[in-house]
Amino acid sequence: MIKVKEYRGHIRNWEALCGELDIDPSLARGEREEAILAKAYKTWGCRMADHMYGMFAFALWDEEEETLFCLRDQFGTKPFYYYQTEDGRLLYGTTIRRIMEQPGFVKELNEDMLQIYLTLTYGAGEDTFFKGVKKLLPGRYLIWKDGKVTVKRYWTPGFHPDESKSLEDWADEIHSTIGQIMPEVKAKDETAESFLSGGVDSSYVLAMSDAKTADTCGYAEERFDESRLAAETGRILGRECFRSLITPDQYFGIVPYVMYHMEQPLGDASAIVFAIACQDTAKHTKLCYSGEGADEFFGGYNMYRNAERYGENLKTFYVGNTNIMKEDEKKRILKRYDETNLPINLVRDIYEEIEGLDPLSKMSDIDIQIWLEGDIYLNVDKMSTAAGLEIRMPLTDMRIFDIASRMPSRYKVNEEQNKVAFRTAAAKVLPEEIAFRKKLGFIVPIRIWMADDRYNQDVRRLFQSEIAEKFFHVEEINGIFEDYIGGNSDNWRKVWTIYTFLVWYEEYFVKR
Repeated sequence: MIKVKEYRGHIRNWEALCGELDIDPSLARGEREEAILAKAYKTWGCRMADHMYGMFAFALWDEEEETLFCLRDQFGTKPFYYYQTEDGRLLYGTTIRRIMEQPGFVKELNEDMLQIYLTLTYGAGEDTFFKGVKKLLPGRYLIWKDGKVTVKRYWTPGFHPDESKSLEDWADEIHSTIGQIMPEVKAKDETAESFLSGGVDSSYVLAMSDAKTADTCGYAEERFDESRLAAETGRILGRECFRSLITPDQYFGIVPYVMYHMEQPLGDASAIVFAIACQDTAKHTKLCYSGEGADEFFGGYNMYRNAERYGENLKTFYVGNTNIMKEDEKKRILKRYDETNLPINLVRDIYEEIEGLDPLSKMSDIDIQIWLEGDIYLNVDKMSTAAGLEIRMPLTDMRIFDIASRMPSRYKVNEEQNKVAFRTAAAKVLPEEIAFRKKLGFIVPIRIWMADDRYNQDVRRLFQSEIAEKFFHVEEINGIFEDYIGGNSDNWRKVWTIYTFLVWYEEYFVKR
């Protein structure tokens, strides 16, 4: 007997699996997906995820073998954590708070993570900010038997360029595959809306979906406001568009809520905007599409255009999409600094795996394994769940990655453009000015808001607090803050990264 002990997610190819595993497809979704998990484990064992498309993390108890089997999907779209108590029991769940509520958990700060966080702005790797709480990393499964934990990897990203196809061939394959995936992303009796920015990814998802409504965010500061572009895209596609106008007061007021529900600090300024968007969207729908995944798969970030220039130097510095603080600066501001605790250590094994790949493929591989799971998918999962909204990401799919894994890098990035083949595919259903619009990057006016004394008082409070004294040389971090306020530097990201850690620490170790 296999019992589902924990499950979060959505299985896209459930209809095919019901036929293959002899499961009644008319079952309610929850009952149906639990039946799929149990029978898939019985049928395919540890390789069950090879047969499933979607977003998922789960724990199954095998009564006959007295074994716990836990698995996280290939990209880590849903989180999974575990913790061993002093008496040898295993606590586990898709949230850290679920583990914290169980007998035997001891809450302690893992201060080593702060040093990594100040560079990356998120908790990368298997360790968390709570001592002893581990993440099950993407593409892994865990077996707990006789008091022993064994973690194994069942999937690794691989890149194998196929030189036989043209740009148009790749665009056709992307387009037809998305057309195949979209009907699976929701059931016929479900109604979904779609998040929409000014970029090609969300525009393409909206164009390929049956969503009648798009949801976007904007600001009074026009140079940061993508919502006007989004509204124009919605108009062209004949969709209604809801716009959330986000104010500085609203933005700063929700930061503690975000850090609490994120469970670990996250220094991505767009996460705050996304939390507000989820709350507003949840007022009129419970299901929404979002366009994550294409940037990492198809070369969407502007930095990827420098890949060839970096060459073999990548493995000395590239740990993913963000690199906020260098080691000499962290050494100066931290009261406790460990010279051996370096971000690059997180990816040394990955660089060994990807030896021989071209520089762009190496950067993509690092971001798929580290950045996507640690920042993007964490944000999507935590903020949507907190708001009572379910988000599904059509572009995050093994079939989409399969195309990216075979596509030569010249069809991803060239001197003029990023995501070349992906944009060419999108142009089949979008006007060229939208499909080939320059990437904006979900920008937020935080760099001007946080310099304004009307909005930065909580930053000042925490930078001068006993909490800050506990971890930082406060004169140093306040020097960074004052340089930024005075217009002598553009160090707002450093200020924000320190601030979000302090807010998170206050939520979990002072207020609670």
